[in-house]
Amino acid sequence: MQSIAEIKAVLSHMPAGEDLAAWRRDERKGVQRLLASYDKRCARMAAEKERLSALLKPERALWEQGFIHVAGTDEAGRGPLAGPLVTAAVILPHEIDLPGLNDSKKVPKKRRETLYDEILHQALAVTVRILGPREIDALNIYQAAKQSMQMCLTHLSTAPDAALTDAMPLSLPGIPVKDLVHGDARSAAIAAASIIAKVTRDRIMVELNQTYPGYGFSSNKGYGAKAHLDALAALGVTPWHRRTYEPIKGLASRLALPPAISEDKLLKLK
Repeated sequence: MQSIAEIKAVLSHMPAGEDLAAWRRDERKGVQRLLASYDKRCARMAAEKERLSALLKPERALWEQGFIHVAGTDEAGRGPLAGPLVTAAVILPHEIDLPGLNDSKKVPKKRRETLYDEILHQALAVTVRILGPREIDALNIYQAAKQSMQMCLTHLSTAPDAALTDAMPLSLPGIPVKDLVHGDARSAAIAAASIIAKVTRDRIMVELNQTYPGYGFSSNKGYGAKAHLDALAALGVTPWHRRTYEPIKGLASRLALPPAISEDKLLKLK
């Protein structure tokens, strides 16, 4: 008879059906507790597999129409007072293994970091555009996001046959585009792009926190948290603050501010 420790080790993987049948007849309480835990884990895995399948529904509809390579695009950083706008575009294969994939705002930080690596490993193509505050101020945030999405989609290493966006209407020559409300929670490709964009931007904000200590960039990511607003009053405006956003706009009317950083990078990550 196998020990409970031995059964536990086997259950941590995928046991054979005959083993499971035999253990279900085992009257030891420890074995039955292990089986109950195993059954719950299997149920969670099945539910997650079903959720991921539903997340591919927009892509699947396009695949069935003959659009083989479907790209998703999303951004991070439209609302913050400071830091770049980061946009990403991703083409996923028709079969993915990305448990936990979702709108980046709904995914815990540790899992986002892991998903970032998994997406880069599994994706067919990934592009990222990083746009600085001077460009954001010159264009306005809506146009900056729109143009960045267009650029990311048109510079993928594999040309997309169709594209999905998170509620952003785009016009691309020869590429049908469908904009989905709450797209980052409804489409796997958009969700993947949201993960890539957010992780990239968060890492930049952690770096900026080293250059400009006192603003709390590593924690608030440039949003208008109280500590950030207090730092603006005490320390002034950095080159990474957006001059067209309040309260920076109000400060600019009264004070001489340093020039805003200009940055425009397009990265082909895969």
